[in-house]
Amino acid sequence: MTEPLTPVGTRDFTEAWYRLLRSGQGLALPPPTLAQVAGRTAELLRRSLAGTDADTPLAEEAAALLVDAHFTDPEILAHAVALLHTQRAAPGRLAAVSGVFAAGWAAALRERTLREQEAIQRAAFDAREEAERAWRASEARFRALFEHAAIGIGMADVNGTILQVNRALRELFGTRSEDLRGRRVTDLVHPEDAPGVWEAYEDLVQGRRDRFTCDKPYYRHDGEVVWTHLTVSLIRGENGEPRYQVAMVEDITDRYRLQERLRHQATHDPLTGLPNRAAFFERLEALFEEPQPDARFGLCYVDLDGFKVVNDSLGHETGDLLLAAVAERLDTALTPLGHLVARLGGDEFVVLLEDCRGEEEAVAVAKLVLTTLARPFLIAGHKLAIGASVGVLARTVAATTPGAAVRAADLTLYRSKESGRGRWTLFDPTQNARAVSRYAISVRLPVALDRGEFFVDYQPLCALSDGSLAAVEALVRWRHPQFGVLGPDEFVATAEETGLIMPLGRWILERAIGQAAEWVRRFGDAAPQINVNLAVRQARNPGLVNDITRILDNSGLDPRRLQLEITESAVIGPEDESLRALQALADAGVSLAVDDFGTGWSNLAYLRNLPVSGLKIAGAFVSDTHQHGSEEPVGWRIVGGLVSLAHALDLTVTAEGVETPQHARWLRSLGCDWGQGWHFGRPVAPQEIARRITEGHSAYPMGKSEAK
Repeated sequence: MTEPLTPVGTRDFTEAWYRLLRSGQGLALPPPTLAQVAGRTAELLRRSLAGTDADTPLAEEAAALLVDAHFTDPEILAHAVALLHTQRAAPGRLAAVSGVFAAGWAAALRERTLREQEAIQRAAFDAREEAERAWRASEARFRALFEHAAIGIGMADVNGTILQVNRALRELFGTRSEDLRGRRVTDLVHPEDAPGVWEAYEDLVQGRRDRFTCDKPYYRHDGEVVWTHLTVSLIRGENGEPRYQVAMVEDITDRYRLQERLRHQATHDPLTGLPNRAAFFERLEALFEEPQPDARFGLCYVDLDGFKVVNDSLGHETGDLLLAAVAERLDTALTPLGHLVARLGGDEFVVLLEDCRGEEEAVAVAKLVLTTLARPFLIAGHKLAIGASVGVLARTVAATTPGAAVRAADLTLYRSKESGRGRWTLFDPTQNARAVSRYAISVRLPVALDRGEFFVDYQPLCALSDGSLAAVEALVRWRHPQFGVLGPDEFVATAEETGLIMPLGRWILERAIGQAAEWVRRFGDAAPQINVNLAVRQARNPGLVNDITRILDNSGLDPRRLQLEITESAVIGPEDESLRALQALADAGVSLAVDDFGTGWSNLAYLRNLPVSGLKIAGAFVSDTHQHGSEEPVGWRIVGGLVSLAHALDLTVTAEGVETPQHARWLRSLGCDWGQGWHFGRPVAPQEIARRITEGHSAYPMGKSEAK
């Protein structure tokens, strides 16, 4: 606020008045508006000072204009009166005008205040009225929403007493409001309530949680079951204490039944109606979730014997009917005992004993399976007799895993089938370990060749007349990264089963023929003949002749220095395709020998037709010599007969399994030509064979003492 005003003349009053107003609320007004208010009020005051008593109301008008322009600060009034007293006028006139101005300012200010209070009061009344209307409308909307909602809604106190239910909830339960009001929420328990539902409800009414949701079944008034999706919320008071609970209940019965149908379809075999592989694994894995320390279980893996014959001869429809009948018998016999019967696929079934007492109970179940399936089945007018093989496993849960248990039972089943059909076989940890090793070998086998894990050793074949080196047999070895060096008996059968014998056999031929060609280049005629085993699948391969011809051409080896050893099973009969291929090889100069002669059917008619130049007598006959006390055991008489037979066919005879000098002498006395075995040398690397060729003497000269 400005200092007290000094007297000014009339001519300068307007300017002084403007400065006075501008120093107060005038700063908040736009300059044009302030100039207009200041000019108008200054004019009225000058006229009031210069006029008569009748003109004094002009000062009152000026005061009212100032109040309307929001100049309401009492300090402005004081300075305005002081400014008026600086004007030249009669003292009485100054007092009268100042009094009228002050009174008018006060009256205008009071009137303005009253108007504002009235406006505030009216606004408050209107707001209260509007709030009441809104509350009534909200209450109406809530009641309409509550009563006509498509979802069931119920309200209860925290003690669980039902206070109010809407129409949808009444229809859901098929009852009236009075039948539900006053009942306790806990009266609505259903036996299929999920674990934890009522614990969550107790937490809610105690205020430990504000809401929970679940899927819950209820009994309708007529006894039917309705499935619902339930959401329960807690209503708290002003201080946060639990007051009410509100439940929203959605009918999901149709959806639940659809899900149940889909789940049944997903977990049950459509042909037999039994639980399928997925359901079986779900039940099995559940046993391992929180087991007791001594919890046990059992598995019976079942495979039908002879089902493929039925399926192929009578058709798949009959086969399906047979599977359904088998499933019905197993289900009828075993499910009442508390066991799960499932179909794994094809003609394989499994029985899960969830609380098995031991091997005796598992074996009893396996026997029951065999007994149940022993009676013939009458299917589509056919009386079908079908048996089964069963692999039995009983273990503690803590000792294994679901995957390991299933693999063990499966491998035990295959051992049962290999041992003879229509029987059960109990799990053997030692046999299982061997089978697992075979499996690990089969998994590694496809990449082993690419990774250079195979190599070839060579075992001498020596002339029994003087012990000189006549030939060497190529024997493949596998340097397995986990199991060490494996012999052919540990992986060749697996290679045959998987078809990998083809690339592996081709690689062996290339390596052995290439090595033999190198020895010929180094040692000339002193180099030994190379013998290579030919697998059955190789012998029946249409590309065999081209493969061997190509390898011989690339290496430069004379075909007469190669002998292929084949088993009797490699050739079925005179019309077999493999016989034509072998004949083509023989015509090209490659010699052939029958390996392990005497262990197969030894069909002499086939032997007569084979283009072979030699026989290799199985070592089992030779080893018979030190297992009998007689001087001339049966094995030797068989060997003598085989030698005579071979010589009658102009075949060279090689005896395998020659382990001692005594073996060598007996075989020589029988007229056997060559011998192979540890007496003449074990399989060795190519360098060792080269050393023996270089030394130029026999491995074990036949004339030296037995100690040699």
